[in-house]
Amino acid sequence: MNAIRRDEDLDNFHSIYVDQWDWEKVISKEERNTDTLEITVNKIFKAIKETEKVVAARYPSSTYRLADHVSFITTQDLENRWPDLTPDEREDKIAKEEKAVFIMKIGDKLNRSGKPHDGRAPDYDDWQLNGDLVFWYEPLQRKIEISSMGIRVSEESLREQLKKAHCEERAELPFHKMLLNGELPYSIGGGIGQSRLCMMLLGKAHIGEVQASIWPEEMVEKCEADHMQIL
Repeated sequence: MNAIRRDEDLDNFHSIYVDQWDWEKVISKEERNTDTLEITVNKIFKAIKETEKVVAARYPSSTYRLADHVSFITTQDLENRWPDLTPDEREDKIAKEEKAVFIMKIGDKLNRSGKPHDGRAPDYDDWQLNGDLVFWYEPLQRKIEISSMGIRVSEESLREQLKKAHCEERAELPFHKMLLNGELPYSIGGGIGQSRLCMMLLGKAHIGEVQASIWPEEMVEKCEADHMQIL
């Protein structure tokens, strides 16, 4: 997918130009479970690690190295551990601790705060079977999200999530009606950020070092002052 998000808040990880590899895989109803999700995440992580080897061989000056395995944790576990932190701060904490982590169950309200960890459309992923693949990014001392993915909604989870989001009228839309009538296959899918992955594997400090986009003049000047050439 290539898209323009003109209202995006620009920073080291965000550009108005979004480029990502989108993928989708048909699964059976019996495969709609946590095991399927975790197996898929591990396959993506393994592919990223294999890519890291190729990049490191070609660009040996890149000294940043990824973790050897990916951990799994739910958003509720994060809230239980650090109830006084914001969701972003919790992600930073767990990413620094685990180096690579898949944060699961995003979209539903958490028990303590009564608020979602982060927003998720009610008619996209199943909030109990989704998550974000996050790495600790040493050069910037922050977490970096590389992939958002999940098992897509079923008839049951679609009805439940539309009700929770107070938008049950969407059930009358063509896609939603087909899903609710059992006319569409079950699936799992997601997106992998192309420029963010390049940035991480090359150890760059700004996404503009690997992606041509439009940047505010003050950002260009700041990057130049920090000896970063953004495209």
